[in-house]
Amino acid sequence: MPDRNHQPADDALAAAQRAEREASTGAGAEAGAQADASAPPRGSDAERDQTPLQAGSHAASEAPRSAVPDAAQIEHAAALLDAGELVAFPTETVYGLGGDAESPEAVARIYAAKGRPANHPVIVHLAPHGDPQYWVEHLPADAQRLIDAFWPGPLTLILKRAAHIPAAVSGGQDSVGLRCPSHPVAQALLDAFSARRGGHGGVAAPSANRFGHVSPTTAQHVRDEFGSAIHVLDGGASDVGIESTIVDLSRGFPALLRPGHVTPQDIADVLGEMPRLSDGSDASAPRASGTLKAHYAPRTPLALLPFDALERVLSAAQLAGERVALVARASRAGRWADADGVHFVAAPEDPHAYARDLYGLLRALDRADVARILIEKLPDTIEWIAVNDRLGRAAAAFEALE
Repeated sequence: MPDRNHQPADDALAAAQRAEREASTGAGAEAGAQADASAPPRGSDAERDQTPLQAGSHAASEAPRSAVPDAAQIEHAAALLDAGELVAFPTETVYGLGGDAESPEAVARIYAAKGRPANHPVIVHLAPHGDPQYWVEHLPADAQRLIDAFWPGPLTLILKRAAHIPAAVSGGQDSVGLRCPSHPVAQALLDAFSARRGGHGGVAAPSANRFGHVSPTTAQHVRDEFGSAIHVLDGGASDVGIESTIVDLSRGFPALLRPGHVTPQDIADVLGEMPRLSDGSDASAPRASGTLKAHYAPRTPLALLPFDALERVLSAAQLAGERVALVARASRAGRWADADGVHFVAAPEDPHAYARDLYGLLRALDRADVARILIEKLPDTIEWIAVNDRLGRAAAAFEALE
């Protein structure tokens, strides 16, 4: 794996800790003071009622970022993993619920904690200096090209699993998903755990939430799901905000199994060919994380509709005296932005900003005392493929109720 984007664990932690200090002093403190001048008082009803997009960022609507874990806390978490326990940790995509990828017992604990079906595979997270070849039968040239281009980062590769890697991590399949995250706390943890395993430690980690529910992008989200039952490393809010792109290379050609921050065009630019896009009809595709039809769902019923259809639903809700949430771009909202009985959230026009705030928004709307969440269907273009995927799966969880 290339070294150009990697810092040793201690250096990565030191850099994150310096950024933490700079954010609370000097220019960071000045910017914070300016933001606080126009924000509702901390702990006020107005502040609690803000959803992430109204507050300006998903991090702002949750608990303030805590101190970056120090080296002793990282070593403690690595020791827990080494003992077969579970640890929730931050990545740039979402928080993961981690366990030793080579321990079927630890993987079984992940499945049990999440309520996850045992045939639904989990992704193995590697340290920046980890060797992906240890985990696979063969590392194709296309895989190495994508690793060089996007690792560390939000890209998972599906490859043929090496015979010595337990099938439990793959849901019984002959393939395995591998990723190297870029978050400094994740890298420090993976480095520390890998050092305990002779350089070959990997951490199996699906999102740190109950199966099918909204993924967590802050440590508090994880605590909301599991309470004190899971040890949590707090690394602040995830920057990407949705799960990694998954590309299958196990069948001799690139296929996109789950869209994410790394786009199909990004992949094509590296490989010289566009990956095959999933339309749900590829029966030979390996099962992969986050690809079930219904997934990423809040507890409040959610509908995803074109805006003209949403207007009809909004009118009916008003007549019935039903309070609903509306998530739409401000350019389309019109009179509904200020309508009685409508909790309006202006959605970003930029797909990356929308993705970053999406899960925090859905969690906030679960607390907003609304009967339904109504979301404007977004453009059916390649730029919006990842957000459309997550919203479509969230809405699918409630289709049977309509």
